[in-house]
Amino acid sequence: MTTPISTPISTETLAVRADIEHEIAGLTLPLALQRTVDAYGDRPAYSDKVGIDVPAGGYAPGWRTVTWADLREQALDVAGALLAAGVEPGDRVALMASNRIEHVVADLGAVHAAAVSMSVYNTLSAEQVAFVAGHAEPAVVVLENADHLARWQRALAETAAIRRVVLIGVEAPEGDDRFVAWEDFLAAGRSWRADNRAGNRADNAAALESRTAAITPADPLTILYTSGTTGNPKGVVLTHHSVLFECASSLRVSVPSQDNEFISYLPFAHIAERTLGMYVPEINGGHIHLIADPAQLLGALGEVRPTRFFGVPRVWEKIRTGVSAKLAAETDPAKRAQVEQALAVGLEYVEAQQYGATPSPDLEARYRAVDEGLLGFLRALLGLDRCEWAASAAAPMPIEVARFFAGLGLPIYDVYGMTETCAAVTSCGPDQFRLGTVGRALPGIEIALAEDGEILARGPVTSSGYYRQDEATRQLIDEQGWVHTGDIGELDDDGFLKVVDRKKEMIITSSGKNIAPSNIENLLKESPVVGHALVFGEGRPYVVAVMTLDAEIAPLVAQKVGIEYGGDLAELAQHPAILAIAQQAVDAANERLSRPEQVKSWALLPVEWTAESEELTPTLKLKRRVVHAKYADVLDRLYA
Repeated sequence: MTTPISTPISTETLAVRADIEHEIAGLTLPLALQRTVDAYGDRPAYSDKVGIDVPAGGYAPGWRTVTWADLREQALDVAGALLAAGVEPGDRVALMASNRIEHVVADLGAVHAAAVSMSVYNTLSAEQVAFVAGHAEPAVVVLENADHLARWQRALAETAAIRRVVLIGVEAPEGDDRFVAWEDFLAAGRSWRADNRAGNRADNAAALESRTAAITPADPLTILYTSGTTGNPKGVVLTHHSVLFECASSLRVSVPSQDNEFISYLPFAHIAERTLGMYVPEINGGHIHLIADPAQLLGALGEVRPTRFFGVPRVWEKIRTGVSAKLAAETDPAKRAQVEQALAVGLEYVEAQQYGATPSPDLEARYRAVDEGLLGFLRALLGLDRCEWAASAAAPMPIEVARFFAGLGLPIYDVYGMTETCAAVTSCGPDQFRLGTVGRALPGIEIALAEDGEILARGPVTSSGYYRQDEATRQLIDEQGWVHTGDIGELDDDGFLKVVDRKKEMIITSSGKNIAPSNIENLLKESPVVGHALVFGEGRPYVVAVMTLDAEIAPLVAQKVGIEYGGDLAELAQHPAILAIAQQAVDAANERLSRPEQVKSWALLPVEWTAESEELTPTLKLKRRVVHAKYADVLDRLYA
């Protein structure tokens, strides 16, 4: 384990940390939720599309909604059912479901029962689910559909700890009395809470209240099994205290001035979505719109017009590519010039808002003129006209994507963190923003670089460790309390952090050159036809790349250049005109790279990479070792 550069904690960090600790002293998530219900009980809390008929390939407006008061009542019914089923404090409750109201209710029900909720990625294989279940030994499992049930069949057969399986939208198999329908489970909990018959050992409602009141800030709130790019997932333990500190600290940087209207579409097993879609609103109020199918995201953006929006870089890339394709289709040179001029002013204005800079009065006036016209119109088309906080995390944001949205007058606030740090430890925001960086340390958090450049983080947000994995925990957190992130970074004089790449993914060529692959991959993906790219070169004389087509944009580009597209992406990937466009992408990237970084050979694969095909994690990050193994023959040929 590398050692950190010695940096004493500043008095400012200590003071802010003490202030936040005072703000959340004694709080647990149930207590924070009660405050939110007291303040906003009749307001909408969560909405989803369950029961709304969505046409194939289309989008249907309309929502199913629950208020904050009703949400808590349903959560208490779940908590009652868990107590009635014999769930003890600290028992695990595993959830595999899409982003829907029942997922949030089940999670909060487990929390109020003093159990430890754990959302599990819907895309895990049956083998991975069996590992997680065998490792965590949940007492209760909540599943949404037949696919989820199939993924859990092996785990249900092998894990004796599971004594109740709650099914939201699927028929229970016969012959197993562990299964119960969601509606029946809630009804049982509601009945149990109301059961105050003479001779009862205790008032059940009071027993539940006592169970919830006994939760302490140091108790585990959730265990999240990281999706992982290699090996079995590890269970990250996060406490009530670390989650509450994270929320309080991050809200000081995002500085919201409007009610929180948010769209939740990434898996709740992902710490960023869990924090933004569950914990922040449960603590601070708001209206969260849950999208089960990410394909419905663009339609939801137009309908909801969120005030805050979070997307992993791939989501922002897709939005940018779609807008760019439409702008490129404009045949009127005058209109195209008008758009380009407006985007240039927008970019200049956002760049002038960076830390340490101030827009001039002339720039303010020019920006207002284009913003009231074209830029505001373009943001409205995207559903982002009300958005005051747009953020990205999970992987480095390509600088050209960030500059594109800056041109629209929408700065993307990069944040940085990991599940093991309870989401963000650094962040950009309205008052601390610099393009190409992931911001400065959050209030009360310390950031340092080890001697080899590894990013280290320390503070009240850090995990207590991996569940039942002591050796892995020792590798994660050193004796000084620093979390070793595994990422290589750079810190500038103002404390802004830039993430270079994963420490284990840095390429060292046979000539000893150190190369960050993600930088090259981001340049390749600036081409509209390139969906994903992987750069390879460890121990080899030069760098090569394998790429895939963007399944949505590549067919549009093909039609524009006169290629007849019959729906076969593999055939399109072999077309000479598309291969020529891919070569242009490689050439354009190489022009901006040093000689050792330049891609000398490449291949365009006739496939898509998805979480289901295993090349990507559920949060759309590359599983490099999977790609290396699946396409070893292709990589070898590139060195032939």
